[in-house]
Amino acid sequence: MVMTEVLDKLKELQDILAEKNVVEAKIKESPSVLSSQEELLARMKREYIEKDNRCQKCKQDITHLQAELFEAESARERAEKAMDTITTQREYEALDKEIKDAQEKEQTVRKEIQKLDRQYQGLDEELKGDEEQIKSQESELEQRKASLEEEIAKYNEELEELKKAEENVSPGIDPETKFKLERIIKSKQGVGVVAINGNVCTGCHMILPAQFANDVRTGEGIQYCPYCSRILYYVESADGENSFFDNEDAGSLADLDDFSDDEEIDDEMDDEIDGEKMSDYED
Repeated sequence: MVMTEVLDKLKELQDILAEKNVVEAKIKESPSVLSSQEELLARMKREYIEKDNRCQKCKQDITHLQAELFEAESARERAEKAMDTITTQREYEALDKEIKDAQEKEQTVRKEIQKLDRQYQGLDEELKGDEEQIKSQESELEQRKASLEEEIAKYNEELEELKKAEENVSPGIDPETKFKLERIIKSKQGVGVVAINGNVCTGCHMILPAQFANDVRTGEGIQYCPYCSRILYYVESADGENSFFDNEDAGSLADLDDFSDDEEIDDEMDDEIDGEKMSDYED
């Protein structure tokens, strides 16, 4: 198989592998879509239980205070009845104090019962609202799970089709090259095979060595960009020309210095010529 055919296969395989990675990522991320809803539902249930416990505690406290109120009322009533049988001032004073203490206790307990009753009624109303929200959230979550299962089933079907397409394209491609391409595509956002523009890799936009670029142009085996590791291929420009240059054109830093020196000499010669021309003009 000639190199152009191999590169065509690699480009086709690149598209398949990139799409395959996208589908696999969707399948992997699908459960996370439900996790936020599940966490919300779990938190709502925890808060409901805590609120229900406070509500039950409030109800128990009300029952306990009602018993205290009954005892205070009974003590006051007994003391009031005993007033009819007293014979001394001391007995009167003692019963009067007992009645006043019982009345004070009644007032304090009644106020506390009223306070707790308001709390209980508020919590009870909140619990009813929370129950409706939890039911709604559970229903929504079940519907989302069913919908997600359908989506995952479709993703799996797409994945199987992509695997078949991968199997059809893979023959003729070196297994090691395919393995490298798979890793490159995963790390390079789905782009593992790119063209070169002159001496520049269009994947990372780095300038490539001249001889290396020429090797890509001539199709001397699979060439990987030394900077981004992508597989490179050559495409002729639209006008039929290209911007490649060979080693002789590339030169070196020393050549660049020599060129600068020559340029200075040329400038001096130009000044002299311009001076002579000006003298001739003056004459």
